[in-house]
Amino acid sequence: MATHDVVSWNAMISGYMNCGQAEKALELFWEMQEQDVEPDQVTFVATINACANVAALEEGRRIHELVIRSRGMPNTILGSCLVDMYAKCGSINDAWRVFNHMPARDVLSWNAMLGGYAMHGLGKEAFRLFEKMCRNDVAIDSMTIVYLLSALSRAGLLDEGCYYYESSTPVYVSPVEVEHHGCMVALLGRAGHLDEAEDIINSMPCHPSISIWMSLLAACRVHGNVKMGELVAKRILVLDPESACSYVLLSNIYGATGNLGGKEKVQKIRTKRHVYKQPGQSWIEVNNCVHTFVVNDKEHPKIEEIRAELQSLYGRMKAAGYVANRDFEPHEAKEGKNDFAQHFHSERLAIAFGLITTPPGTPLRILKNLRVCVDCHTTTKFISKIVRRTIIVRDLNLFHHIEDGVCSCGDYW
Repeated sequence: MATHDVVSWNAMISGYMNCGQAEKALELFWEMQEQDVEPDQVTFVATINACANVAALEEGRRIHELVIRSRGMPNTILGSCLVDMYAKCGSINDAWRVFNHMPARDVLSWNAMLGGYAMHGLGKEAFRLFEKMCRNDVAIDSMTIVYLLSALSRAGLLDEGCYYYESSTPVYVSPVEVEHHGCMVALLGRAGHLDEAEDIINSMPCHPSISIWMSLLAACRVHGNVKMGELVAKRILVLDPESACSYVLLSNIYGATGNLGGKEKVQKIRTKRHVYKQPGQSWIEVNNCVHTFVVNDKEHPKIEEIRAELQSLYGRMKAAGYVANRDFEPHEAKEGKNDFAQHFHSERLAIAFGLITTPPGTPLRILKNLRVCVDCHTTTKFISKIVRRTIIVRDLNLFHHIEDGVCSCGDYW
């Protein structure tokens, strides 16, 4: 093209976003700035969402400043995007500040804040915000109830969740109604009421999604219910024979209960069907640059320093009482490779990189594309306590705020 206007720049930035290349979208945005092309609302929405996708908090703050300089106070659309971005980048306080200073709010704005509380497992805060919505006569929709139930579920607030599930489900009938049931299944599963959770699935007026069955299967793993876990896994594999997560969770259930024969059988079936788990990736932003790590990464320019830091941490962890958890080792890992010094999961590499490149005491914010494994969760808690750092990990399911060796998820995810 001979010339590029804001529309053509937006087309490329949005195109990269739609293809899952958020980092490239952000690169293009800053190139657009160098070309002195004035961004519009479409540009800002796409780039703010890109920051949310890779947890690029500092870049998000810079773009927020550009929004204010070019447009004044964000309108409801940009404000809602900023609330969502800050929440997904692990800074729920920044999300609240943006929300609280918005000159006008619609239901999308309220839902963005409510969804942020849900992501962070802040059930009580979500409950208070929902009550404020009701007092302000905001037109509550189905997603409002989904976010409320999700927040109550992740905070383990069983009584409150049951009340709003029973009172809201008949009222807010919509295509997302299945998600209301899913939140309740997750809440009951967390509380150990697996039979009741299964009853809800079986009595649903619509077909349960795979994610709902996966939620029940995860609860079976946590509570060690092998019999139900087997039945649920079979249901999932009928719906989706390529579901790697169901094989992994069922294998973990067998491993945790000492049924090595069952675990080996699941591994063989998965191998025979050529079902492979998505490779783990983690991201961390340091000095306005997003660094990406993969499992057993060898390409990062500081990989030797990172590995040396992990080796040092491992020795300190063992002295503090750390023991590698073999029960939940992914089945593709080779026998004997569960030792921390040999098993470099992507989030561990990202954490170590953050430790060697940021000042002491600086919080670390990590994004991972998969659910954090049990041993990495334990490892992160030990590292947090040893180095006296707050570590915030956003995985596929939720945020883990880990401080002084304690995680906000209560070790349930």
